[in-house]
Amino acid sequence: MDPLFSEIFSKPDNEIFKVVFFPDRIYHAAYLNATVSERYRYNVTEVRNKSDITFIKAQVFQDGRFLANVFRIEYHAIRLGEVTRENNRFLQMGIKCTLNIELPGGSKVNAQVTLGYCSWVRAYQCEIWDTLEPIPGAVHHFKVLSQMGKNGAITHVPKLADAFKNIKDIKKIEITFRENETDEPFGYKINNPVWDNDYTRSYQVPNTNEPSSPQNTVEVKNYLIDFQRGWFMDSANVKPVRYSNAMMENHNPNFRPDGTNIVEMKWILQRELGGNLVYFHEVNVTPGSFEGVHQHIGSEELYYIVSGEGIAYMGHDDDPAFDDATQPIVKQEIYCIGEKPVRELPVKPGKIIYTKSGGIHGIKNTSPTTPLIFVAFGYHCS
Repeated sequence: MDPLFSEIFSKPDNEIFKVVFFPDRIYHAAYLNATVSERYRYNVTEVRNKSDITFIKAQVFQDGRFLANVFRIEYHAIRLGEVTRENNRFLQMGIKCTLNIELPGGSKVNAQVTLGYCSWVRAYQCEIWDTLEPIPGAVHHFKVLSQMGKNGAITHVPKLADAFKNIKDIKKIEITFRENETDEPFGYKINNPVWDNDYTRSYQVPNTNEPSSPQNTVEVKNYLIDFQRGWFMDSANVKPVRYSNAMMENHNPNFRPDGTNIVEMKWILQRELGGNLVYFHEVNVTPGSFEGVHQHIGSEELYYIVSGEGIAYMGHDDDPAFDDATQPIVKQEIYCIGEKPVRELPVKPGKIIYTKSGGIHGIKNTSPTTPLIFVAFGYHCS
């Protein structure tokens, strides 16, 4: 970490730095595998998080001299632990991680490593170094050397040699996790080891203009770790995916069998997002159309109204500031739940609808001629 960060951070007139740049103070002092010896230091160059995965690019130094480029993987295994339990097993001390790395030029290299459970970070982890040889004229400290090996916490994968040659230019890494093939401590073979491949994650692309077409859904069975560092985009260049009677069952009074209840979504960012963010999109509720009222469990969503006017619906007691006189209670059919009381909320540009897990929301365009457009963030909160 640049020492200027510490100087900036300590200035009393720059409190905002503590909020915006807080993580920059973490990685220079974080527990990484070779820090068990003071002879080794890391320079963390890039960090990406996806769900409960942390993927780090770094350099490791021995005795003040550059030693190796490093990929570090940390994985808390929440989803993998769940599907293992569903098969009446528990995760043990080791799991498998498969990497599919896109090299500059578009070719890909695939490799598998073992992640071992580390009580220091309370996660499964390993570091892949581009060499395990010490610097010339030196030997490894025994605490570091003892971690090295094919299935060790510090490992070397010859197949990834080309990736390490261009480590700064590696932008996309697809990653999956799998239960080990052998049960521990009993040693019997597991014939159906389970996977965490982003829980059958899919993403949306405008392959066809047909509303609600399955051709617009692309299934993937991996997490995408995206190391691109910035995007400058124009939503005008993003084609929408169209949906008919979105989040609405056919017994809903607002359901239109002729398919004219159309909501268009420009999926601006999806897999590129890190952390628990799932999407950032622009939504066009076409004139007279209705995005069905629905409930989020284990996820949150934020709407910001950009243009147009209409009526939003929220759970009748979701916001304690609701006023019976100005925000009347009505009944609406909730997607897959049934009829529930909700508040009617007039919306126009600048209005914000923020719905946490358990909350209910939906939105109707009341204009026969003007689109109602909002942008939305969706993300997992658990």
